[in-house]
Amino acid sequence: MRADRLLTLLLLLQNRGRMTAPQLAAELEVSVRTVYRDVEALGAAGVPVRTERGPQGGFRLVEGYRTRLTGLTDAEAGSLVLAGLPGPAGELGLGAVLASAQLKVEAALPEGLAEQARRVRERFHLDAPAWFRDADPVPHLAAVARAVWERRVLRTRYARWRGEVRREVRPLGLVLKGGIWYLIALADDAVRTYRVSRFQEVEETGEEFVRPAGFDLAAYWTESSRRLEAALRQGTARLRLSPRGRKLLPMQFGAAGARAVDRAGPPDADGWVEVELPVESEAVATGDLLRLGVEAEVLGPPGLRRAVAEAVTVLADRYEAGPHEADRYEADRYEQDRKFPRNSQPGTC
Repeated sequence: MRADRLLTLLLLLQNRGRMTAPQLAAELEVSVRTVYRDVEALGAAGVPVRTERGPQGGFRLVEGYRTRLTGLTDAEAGSLVLAGLPGPAGELGLGAVLASAQLKVEAALPEGLAEQARRVRERFHLDAPAWFRDADPVPHLAAVARAVWERRVLRTRYARWRGEVRREVRPLGLVLKGGIWYLIALADDAVRTYRVSRFQEVEETGEEFVRPAGFDLAAYWTESSRRLEAALRQGTARLRLSPRGRKLLPMQFGAAGARAVDRAGPPDADGWVEVELPVESEAVATGDLLRLGVEAEVLGPPGLRRAVAEAVTVLADRYEAGPHEADRYEADRYEQDRKFPRNSQPGTC
């Protein structure tokens, strides 16, 4: 461990120039006293470390000195795929490994390229999770990732919307989509998708498995996502949108809403336009379209228009009744919840 720390200290000085003992201690997660001992050890090994005292002092390498001891370990090389995702790398337990790998890669670059890499890191940052949504709690993510890497069978307890299920799974890969982690795994001789936050228990069986020959994680995810989208989009709604509704549609329905607005017909005298929007089942679409409020009118299909009208009527009656008559509408609320259930997370087992 000390040898790794000495190399990291050397690479920090090479990549960043002058650094103080407290700065190095923070990077290495050791005490300042340990930093001084490590600097002495580097000096004894022939590394030309210069100590500069005073308020602007610190440690730096003699001008022109560069080390080529930058070989990556297996773990560091594997972590480089997450170089733009420090948050997810930390969730996988690879934060320190990734930082070490980045230092080594930067140290191996010629001076001009190293400076360019530093500028890119300073000026571009990738933040994967979506806005206004707390990240899923994923207490078992590190264990799942280890099983993926080591090809270990897992015994799991998983919470589906229809109830819990216990399965042995053979983890094939992890996917981060919109800030949510998914596990792709073999279970019951089929490749399935699991939302990692729904694992209630995860235990290694000690059994190693053989990955299916030719399995392509990226290709599987692309095809699975396409099938899921096709299955969810069960129909097309015809809408009439106000000028404000045109702005709301992409915000509420993402790319599908943006495409619908782009293909809208010409505005009428009041600025309203007609669009066609792919939607899910009638029950789900009703709840989704109500979020547009008075800025949209459902023109068709007739069944969807009636469903939205019924929901609006129940809401109007409920608010006209007043709080003291709310009990009258408990049966209505139950019936509406039955007709228009909240959309559960699709595509997971």
